[in-house]
Order: sequence, then structure tokens, then C-alpha cells
Amino acid sequence: MKRLRVYADTSVFGGCFDNEFKDASLKFFKAVAEGKFTLVVSAAIAEELNNAPDKVQSVLDNIPNDYFEYHEVTDAMESLRDAYIKAGILDKRSDADALHVASATILNADMIISWNFKHIVHFEKIRGFNAINQLHGYKSILIYSPMEVVVL
Repeated sequence: MKRLRVYADTSVFGGCFDNEFKDASLKFFKAVAEGKFTLVVSAAIAEELNNAPDKVQSVLDNIPNDYFEYHEVTDAMESLRDAYIKAGILDKRSDADALHVASATILNADMIISWNFKHIVHFEKIRGFNAINQLHGYKSILIYSPMEVVVL
């Protein structure tokens, strides 16, 4: 069976240390460490993690290399991010969130998971992201919260 490639934004890493999001976040990363998913990480996530507390940065330490992919941010990702902003799906202040969605799309991840219900895991935003993806020749991307991906 094919292992799903999942782009988890930084909120999922931080969620490991938040009472509300802890259980699902930890269960997701445990599933990755057990080989149930491949974690897709962009340089945008790595940069955000570098500015996070040490305990949040350490979440990646438990992921075996076989279940982890790292990718640099490309011009195509930045172009798609800009298209989301130009279309008004997100504004310039949320360009990091737009870059996460663009990165997952360009990297052909099976899904994005996030705790960001304002800018990413929101039905109107998801429809907008996917409309722009299709206009630019990319496939639609599934977007969920970690609770929808793991069984608690």
C-alpha cells in the first residue's frame, strides 16, 4: 500500500505542546515515525521551526530519514503563492500560509494538515486554493486538520 505524503505546516509541530491540539499532533508524528506517512517538509517550514522554541524544533528529531522529505522553496512555489494572494484568497500578511499551500501543491503532497483554521483549513480558502491550482495546471490539494487524519 502506498504511504501517503503529508505536508504538515508549523502549527502541527507547535500543536504537540498545546493542550487543545496535543493528542492529535503527537499521534500524527507517531504515525509518521512508524512509517504510516511520509512527512513532506519545505524550507519554509524549516525556517519557521528555526524561530520556534527548542522543544518544537525537536519534533523532527524523532522522524526517521526514510519517512521524511526535505525540499527547497522554488520559483514555482513562490509564483503559486503570489497567485493565491493576487486572487484574494489570502492577503500579503499571510504569505507564509500561502507558501505552505503552494509548496504542498507543487511537491504533489497527498494532503496538507494544519491547525490554522483561519487561513488554511477553511472551506472557502480550500475552494479558492484549488481553483487557482486548477487554473495553473496543478491538481487539487486535500486540506485537513490532524484530527481528521488520525484516529484518537
